[in-house]
Amino acid sequence: MQPAKWIRFIAQFAQLNRRQRQAGMALLRGNTPHDATVALLEGVAQPRLACPSCHSPHLHRHGHAHGLQRYRCVPCGRTFNALTGTPLARLRHKSLWLDYADCLLASDSVRQAALQLGVHRNTTFRWRHRFLSLAKTDRPHGLHGIAEADELYVLESEKGSRQMTRPARRRGGHAQRRGISNEHVCILVARDRTGQTLDFVTGRGALTKAQLHRCLLPVIDQDVLLVTDGHAAYRAFAREAGLSHQAVNLRAGIRVQGAAHVQNVNAYHSRLREWLRPFHGVATRYLPNYLGWRWILDARRIRSPETLLKATLGAFPHLTVT
Repeated sequence: MQPAKWIRFIAQFAQLNRRQRQAGMALLRGNTPHDATVALLEGVAQPRLACPSCHSPHLHRHGHAHGLQRYRCVPCGRTFNALTGTPLARLRHKSLWLDYADCLLASDSVRQAALQLGVHRNTTFRWRHRFLSLAKTDRPHGLHGIAEADELYVLESEKGSRQMTRPARRRGGHAQRRGISNEHVCILVARDRTGQTLDFVTGRGALTKAQLHRCLLPVIDQDVLLVTDGHAAYRAFAREAGLSHQAVNLRAGIRVQGAAHVQNVNAYHSRLREWLRPFHGVATRYLPNYLGWRWILDARRIRSPETLLKATLGAFPHLTVT
């Protein structure tokens, strides 16, 4: 390479992100991004390797395919690899998966990720929901102490549906009726003072007592202090469940009553709304995936693409959630 070309070439190094620099160093060592991804996938699968059909651990190696080691189950004769039965099964372009995990952690849109990786936008859309299907389940097991609960409403969306039940709305659109109606989907968010957060898509329309029993009762301690706004459904739920409850009268302008307030959960609502805005309306059927994605970013338990790729296969960080 001529010296002038070399100078122009190395001048571009400053524009590389961390993932691209690591891939470049791996190439200089004789490795490829594909090798690094495959090694990570095999490492996650190895400790719990078993036949996905009969769950027998009695197996032996059975050649390679698409860069992955294949195995054959001795009792039932089925063959499989480290990705069989996982959300990443049958997906291609393994060498780009860590780069795509970087895109998820950066909240890139489908088109932004496709442009950055050089693949079709349908591919990055498919990857988004495959990557999040298990990662979104890394949640707290319960809420303790003082728990705040409040609901958030977003427009019901049939984005991407082949058979819509109403005329399409442009880029999210607006409700035809004022106030809360069946045009809205309710998202219930409960958060304790340690930052542990749980959210539930309860369905269309206003929140009901039955939905609170179904969603909240299994995940909060019996001795928890539940702090909410003045919604009647919370009072009825707390009374029937035998929970300590304190309501903050937001309509009267009272936001804090001693230790009782819903500032934490409302701040989470604000961050969630702002984060959802660039997506121009999220399809209701995919809403749980986006809520899980937001929790991944807000909780900061997953900070690297390697950790996210492991979580995609169900191997979550060692730090246990309550």
